[in-house]
Amino acid sequence: MQERHWTAETITIEEAAKFIDHSLLRPELTVADVQAGCETAMKYGVASVCCRPIDVPLCVRELAGTGVVVGTVVGFPHGSHTTATKVAETRRAIDDGAREFDMVIQIGMLRSGRYREVHDDIAAVVDAAAAVDGAVKVILETAFLTKEEKIQGAKLVEEAGAAFVKTSTGFAPSGATVEDVELLRSAVSPKVKVKAAHGIRTLDVFLQMINAGADRVGATATSRILDDLRARKGV
Repeated sequence: MQERHWTAETITIEEAAKFIDHSLLRPELTVADVQAGCETAMKYGVASVCCRPIDVPLCVRELAGTGVVVGTVVGFPHGSHTTATKVAETRRAIDDGAREFDMVIQIGMLRSGRYREVHDDIAAVVDAAAAVDGAVKVILETAFLTKEEKIQGAKLVEEAGAAFVKTSTGFAPSGATVEDVELLRSAVSPKVKVKAAHGIRTLDVFLQMINAGADRVGATATSRILDDLRARKGV
């Protein structure tokens, strides 16, 4: 893939915003917090919001006509739901208006070498999301995996037909690193995108992640990142 060299000088605010999935996943968020998050997403024109399943209908209403996609999570945050439950979650989210789906793999099964089960779990969600041509972003939770497990997980994501391989939920001891983003990018073909999440709170870290190969960045610090970019540009 072409090497990236985005800097605060070369990337536009609009380009930067389209890398961001604005995260609204903290369990304590109120309805007013979610509405404020949607306002932030609209203000900056981000790629999507990634919200809790219960908030999908609200976010769909708040973001109607804005071009900001509504996404949600599946099997979140531990990945240990049954496949049938993950499929049901996906179908309900579709009915509620979600069009992107950040699912967590069966982490323990990957670490146990039970790759067929991991593959089939992902593929079932991909198949469900295909009803609306929805993008499935598969979370490996890299904090718990060895290098070899990360590579194997990424390959299973591609084999199962998902659109993205993603680093983290935001609920593990650590999140995205430049090294992990580069590793995942190298482990899959160009048709699979990479999403970095957890701990991306500054413009400089954001730029590091997209230069390492991230096509999307999950962030709660959207305003801080993009306001810093605007300030550096003097606009």
